[in-house]
Amino acid sequence: MATELKPSERMAVRASQELKNREVVFVGIGLPNLACNLARAIHAPELFMIYESGTIGTLPARLPVSIGDPTLVTDSLAIVSQADIFQQYLQGGLIEVGFLGGAQVDRYGNINTTVIGEYDNPKIRLPGSGGACEIATHSQRVLIMMRMSPKSFVARCDFVTSPGSKMDSTKPSKYLGKTREELKLPGGGPTKAITDLGVLEMIDGEFTLTEIYEGVTVEQVKQNCGWDLKIAPKLKTISDPDARTLEILRNKIDPDRLYL
Repeated sequence: MATELKPSERMAVRASQELKNREVVFVGIGLPNLACNLARAIHAPELFMIYESGTIGTLPARLPVSIGDPTLVTDSLAIVSQADIFQQYLQGGLIEVGFLGGAQVDRYGNINTTVIGEYDNPKIRLPGSGGACEIATHSQRVLIMMRMSPKSFVARCDFVTSPGSKMDSTKPSKYLGKTREELKLPGGGPTKAITDLGVLEMIDGEFTLTEIYEGVTVEQVKQNCGWDLKIAPKLKTISDPDARTLEILRNKIDPDRLYL
């Protein structure tokens, strides 16, 4: 077993610790999927997983390579239409935890997966929302998983695809400056951003650095953030995962290194 700890492993382990037994989680492909399956293996055996493609109570036999992978059907309690997933479960307020990521995120947890640059003449055209806007709007809480860099953690998003605690972007809009409460968004919004350097927690409507991994400095985090990041007065250090956790993650959950 390799001993070098990868940033993706740290992120998956730390994200798994945010999940409680029997919570209903809207799972994504990639690191969120690792986090959910690791939580089930370690401390949340009855974690209830729902996938965008329509599987309810999913227990995949192996890691899915896409949202349409047939393994998601394995031992699932039900298979429903995508319309039911969004209209009945998500918009019905039944999703307790939603995972999101994107190209850009700002201090308020707004996420951009639409364009880099101007909307009508973008530098890069991104995939768009998919179900991200609905997940951000309706989930009781949202966990963001992204690697930190000045290009991804930005002062203002070029476009707000998925709303955070307060609307803000470089694109003029009548909604700028309005909070979730003012916009009457039903969900709780983003609570934490789990990154490769540490954890940002939403405090008083703005992300604050509350945890860093062993060997990471506050200066490193600041250099990779596009705004003047607030630092918690009592900053916690995240301990490296133990051998058992790494064994499960590396050799049982992702032995083929699909996402690690």
